[in-house]
Amino acid sequence: MSDQRPHVSAPRRSGGDGVPEVFCSDEQESKVIDLPRWRDLVLATLMHEGVRGACEMSLYFVDEETIAELNKEHMGKIGPTDVLAFPLDAPEMTESQGPGTPSRGPARPQADMDDVPTLLGDVLVCPTVAENQCTTHAGNFDDEIALLVVHGTLHILGFDHDNDESTAVMRDHELSILKTHHWRGNAPSIFRQDHDE
Repeated sequence: MSDQRPHVSAPRRSGGDGVPEVFCSDEQESKVIDLPRWRDLVLATLMHEGVRGACEMSLYFVDEETIAELNKEHMGKIGPTDVLAFPLDAPEMTESQGPGTPSRGPARPQADMDDVPTLLGDVLVCPTVAENQCTTHAGNFDDEIALLVVHGTLHILGFDHDNDESTAVMRDHELSILKTHHWRGNAPSIFRQDHDE
């Protein structure tokens, strides 16, 4: 898998009252993608990991050209990859006072930071790369997409695979989520989480 980020403890983020929301978009034409199904898996992953409250995350399915450009720009790597994750921090809302800035009057209350949803980040999955590697990785296209969606979502939550310990923790969480929310049982015998990069 691709995204190399500094490992941090997996946060249990909340943006106040509300529920997590996931925006999904299919921006490629090579493979048919069941957006509601993968949206549900992202939501299940967030809930499985203890994420509660008003937060937002996006899941995009993109073509090889798009993911190759982003892989080069953000990761410094050449060529298309299977998944990229871009975690975001919660937005900081501040009101500056100065020339030209409208002042807060009686009809403009103080901003309530508890009502601001936490922006978790964006996950991008490339279905054609997933299809090309699935037989030597997760086993089939369906399981490959599920693994990449969960893997990217866990990156958004701060998991990484930059050393043996963090890799083992991340894979344990992936497997637990897939068993509970994708297979609803044990992993198929051909399923693998690792592959040659």
